[in-house]
Amino acid sequence: MKITDLVVTPIAFRDPPLLNSVGAHEPLALRIIFQVHVEGGIVGAGECNANIPLEAIQAVREGIIGMSVTGTKAIEQRVDHILRQAAPALSQSQRLWVFSPIEVACLDALGKILNLPVSDLLGGAVRQRVEFSAYLFYKWEGHTGQEPDRWGPALDPAGIVRQAQQFVSEFGFKTIKLKGGVFPPAEESAAIRALAAALPGYPLRIDPNGAWTIATAKQVVADLHGVIEYFEDPVLTIDGMSQVSAETPIPLATNMCVVETAHIGEAFEKDAVQVVLSDHHIWGGLRRTRELAAICEALGWGVSMHSNSHLGISLAAMIHLAATIPNLDYACDTHYPWNYEDDIIRGGPMVFTEGTLPVPNGPGLGVDIDPDKLAEAHERYIEFGRTTRDDSGYRRTREPHYDPTLPRF
Repeated sequence: MKITDLVVTPIAFRDPPLLNSVGAHEPLALRIIFQVHVEGGIVGAGECNANIPLEAIQAVREGIIGMSVTGTKAIEQRVDHILRQAAPALSQSQRLWVFSPIEVACLDALGKILNLPVSDLLGGAVRQRVEFSAYLFYKWEGHTGQEPDRWGPALDPAGIVRQAQQFVSEFGFKTIKLKGGVFPPAEESAAIRALAAALPGYPLRIDPNGAWTIATAKQVVADLHGVIEYFEDPVLTIDGMSQVSAETPIPLATNMCVVETAHIGEAFEKDAVQVVLSDHHIWGGLRRTRELAAICEALGWGVSMHSNSHLGISLAAMIHLAATIPNLDYACDTHYPWNYEDDIIRGGPMVFTEGTLPVPNGPGLGVDIDPDKLAEAHERYIEFGRTTRDDSGYRRTREPHYDPTLPRF
């Protein structure tokens, strides 16, 4: 079960012009695919965002060759040690970002060796299907210089309702989330109320990614009382969230102010959050994220799941993880409907039914990489010529004076 190689492949895939609090998604989203090769020809896969320097990942490669895929904690310690020397600018959290896709790939390989799904390696599934939310965005009708995309524009309440109806019709989602922080809060509140009128009974959420001041957040929370399931990161910092939380019985959720273990104690003491959006890419792997869920249960916090632009390897890992968390209280986030057409897994994209996805069949993650699609995505990355995303710069192609400084409203 020893690792014989680690192959890292950066890729790019198409992304619509989705607007957020710091800009707009560029035409291509970037990810990195990890493939851990094991004795006997077994290959496990992992996926992460492209914010990690490729040089740091390559520094890890030689250090983990010869280690067993069963010893993920030892691999985590080895990765941490190597990166402290080879990439001292990386924080502890960033070193965990590097480890996470390696852990997923090791568990995928181990599952294939043992003929067990990753969910069994995490303690066993408590559900066979995982519910996801419709992740709505304000967006332009298409990218600059390109034809309008199939989703069309969404720049006002009517556009957001139309987008929600598309998502419900095509994917069957039962919960709706709106990415906010784009327009003045009164306009975004109007969009939430329009959604409530058009889709009565659907749980609704809004996530302005810290774009509001504390005073603004208090006003919006009061205005939308009884309409919203939870508010996600209405303001920046634990202290800011605490001040808003003191004003409302509506739960506050976060994937911004509680993103490592050191944040948990302060957030709990100050009653800053009531729901944590877990993310194995950020928290250091599937097993660490299950530990986070157990901590949340002990503290009385709810658990959901965060998402960024991703493809099927990450989604399969998310599903296996979510299937094993008993206290997963809310539908998970996913960007997959925006990006699935460029997925690199064999057999085509995963298919939602009533807003849910099944735990993939088969050993390991239950999905495999299509080498031709991986090569195509890598070639797209090479042609793009960029290694990081620049939402703010892209927004300025249409709004030259755009300022991403937060809070904005």
